[in-house]
Amino acid sequence: MSRLWGTREKGRKTLFLVLLSCVIAGSLLAGCSSQAKNGGAALEPEQQAGEVKASADSGNKGNGSEEKQERIIKDELGHEVKLTGTPAKIIAPYLEESLLKLGVTPVARYSNAKDGHRDWIEGLNDVPILDFSEGLPSPEVMMSYSPDLIILQTETFAANGVYESYAKVAPTYVFKNASGNMEQSLAVIGDLLGKSAEAEAALQDYREKINEAKEKLSKVMENKKIAIIRFAPKGINMMGGNYLAGYVLHQELGLGKTKLIGDANSAALSLEVVPELDADYIFAIDQGGDRAMMDSPIWKSMPAVKQGHVYEVDSGYWLGSGLIAYEKIIDDVLRFLIPQEG
Repeated sequence: MSRLWGTREKGRKTLFLVLLSCVIAGSLLAGCSSQAKNGGAALEPEQQAGEVKASADSGNKGNGSEEKQERIIKDELGHEVKLTGTPAKIIAPYLEESLLKLGVTPVARYSNAKDGHRDWIEGLNDVPILDFSEGLPSPEVMMSYSPDLIILQTETFAANGVYESYAKVAPTYVFKNASGNMEQSLAVIGDLLGKSAEAEAALQDYREKINEAKEKLSKVMENKKIAIIRFAPKGINMMGGNYLAGYVLHQELGLGKTKLIGDANSAALSLEVVPELDADYIFAIDQGGDRAMMDSPIWKSMPAVKQGHVYEVDSGYWLGSGLIAYEKIIDDVLRFLIPQEG
């Protein structure tokens, strides 16, 4: 009887061991399956959740939704400008040329009925107008365009509390005078918008254009002098070589200046001093001023007038201060001063 009982007990133990082995084998197979699916060792639930999160984070970064980088830049007036990510919606009144050269279209553009709508700038026709004819736009108007960044061309734009109100709308960068050094201001804007390479390329193209123009002009303009005359409502004056078209002609292209202007920024011109105007070529800018002078015998007696060397030019870009305006001025100078073949 005891021998039979022992045999039965031994059988039960054997059966238990067999069943236990099956359970262990099944667990191992499940583990192998989990390992194959995960490309590695089987993970605990906490580890699996962590990997899904990491994958999701990785996927988000790939889709451009990673945490945006933040940086603080000081503008030319010392304001701290905090930028988060790369600004895309830009308002830069009177600096639209620089934006276009960087491949950026502003969300609104400068316009002033008193000095035109700058329609000579291609690429802005469909851009909403910011009207400056009665002063700077209100913060509410600026806010309506939801800008990521506002760039002000001069410190006068930022005066009288304007900066403080605009800075509440969006990060606001202020130049002391962006037109004073177009190349430097373009480089700064390129940095603000993450477009430094584009700014460098645009400036390189401009320098090449200048060098090519100088080479062509050197063959016909040696010892020749240029006068740029503005017929403005407030009077008639000559432009010097320190800004706008005068800067392009005299500093960039190296064309000679009349003795009447010398190193001055501008000089008044009247019939009394016209006989002293020692210019071989005259560029006339009509800003809506009195042009009766051009009908007088004194004006018509000048050598430049007699030889047909007076050229009327577009007041829009000849009084512009951006790269597009400068390039158009150079094109005009070459068209008028270089003898055309055929």
